Amino acid sequence: MESAGGGGGGGLSTMRAVLAILQWWGFNVTVIITNKWIFQKLDFKFPLTVSCVHFICSSIGAYVAIHVLKAKPLIQVEPEDRWRRIFPMSFVFCMNIVLGNVSLRYIPVSFMQTIKSFTPATTVILQWLVWSKHFEWRIWASLVPIVGGILLTSMTELSFNMFGFCAAMIGCLATSIKTILAESLLHGYKFDSINTVYYMAPFATMILALPAMLLEGGGVIDWFYTHDSIVSALVIILGSGMLAFCLNFSIFYVIHSTTAVTFNVAGNLKVAVAVLVSWLIFRNPISPMNAIGCAITLVGCTFYGYVRHLISQQQAVTPGSPRTNSPRSRLEMLPLVGDKQDKV
Repeated sequence: MESAGGGGGGGLSTMRAVLAILQWWGFNVTVIITNKWIFQKLDFKFPLTVSCVHFICSSIGAYVAIHVLKAKPLIQVEPEDRWRRIFPMSFVFCMNIVLGNVSLRYIPVSFMQTIKSFTPATTVILQWLVWSKHFEWRIWASLVPIVGGILLTSMTELSFNMFGFCAAMIGCLATSIKTILAESLLHGYKFDSINTVYYMAPFATMILALPAMLLEGGGVIDWFYTHDSIVSALVIILGSGMLAFCLNFSIFYVIHSTTAVTFNVAGNLKVAVAVLVSWLIFRNPISPMNAIGCAITLVGCTFYGYVRHLISQQQAVTPGSPRTNSPRSRLEMLPLVGDKQDKV
C-alpha cells in the first residue's frame, strides 16, 4: 500500500511539474511574441512606454496577489533598506527590461533570445573580473559552447542590427549585475518572485516614467491620432503588461514544482520553443548555420546549469566546504523577467 501511495504521489508530482512548465512556457512565449507584435505589427515603436506599462501592471498585480489573493505573505522591509538595497536593484532591473524591449524592436525574437542565453557567461566573467571570484575549470569549460554559439549566431544572422545587438548584449550585462547584486543587497531577505516584483516594480515605474514621457511622449500622442484600430491596439498593449506579471507568478509556481536541473533544462527548451513560434508567426529568415549556432548556445547553457548543479551538490556533501547559495535558492530569490527573466 505504501508503494502504491508513493507511486500515485510521484505521478501527481510529475503531472504538477509538467503543467507548471507548460504554463510558464505559455506565458513566456506569449509575452515575447506580444511585445514583438506591438513593435512590428501595431507600429508602436516606443519600448520605454511599453516597459513602463509592464511595470505598472506588475505593481498592481503584485499588490493584488499579496494583499487580496493572499498568494504569498508580504515580506517586511525596513524603509531604509528599500532605498539602500532594493532601489539599486530596481534600477538595474529596469534597465534589463528596457534593453530587452529595445532589442526586440530592432532584431528578430530568435536572435534576441539566443543573445540572452549569453547571461551565464557575463555573470561568471563579471564575478571574476570585478569581485575576484574564482571558479572551477569545469565552469569555464561549460562557457565555451555558449560563447562559440553566440559568435556563430551573430556572424550568420541575416537580420543583424548593430543597435539591437548591443542593446541585447548590454541587457545580458544588466541581468548579470542584478543577479550578483541580489546575493549581496538582499542578504537576509528570503525574497520570492512575487515579493521581489512587489518592491521593485514601483521603483522601476518611478525611474522610467519621466524618461518615457520626455523621449517618447510626443510620438505616442501622434500614434494615438494616426493609428486605425486604437481600441484593439490598447487592449493588446495593456494585455502584454498583465501577461508580464502572470509570467512572474508562473515562475514562482514552476520553481516550487521542479528541481534546479529540470528548471534549467526547461528554460533552455523554452528558448527553443520561443524561437520556433516567433519564426512561424513573423517568418524572419534563419540560415542553417544560424540555427546551428542557436542550438550550440542552448546546449551550452544546459551544460553550464548541470555543472553548477554538480558543484553545488559536491559542496553540500563535502565536510568543511564553504556554504554557497544553490541554483534553486538563487532562482527563487529573483524574478526571471526578462528573463530570465527572462521576461522582456
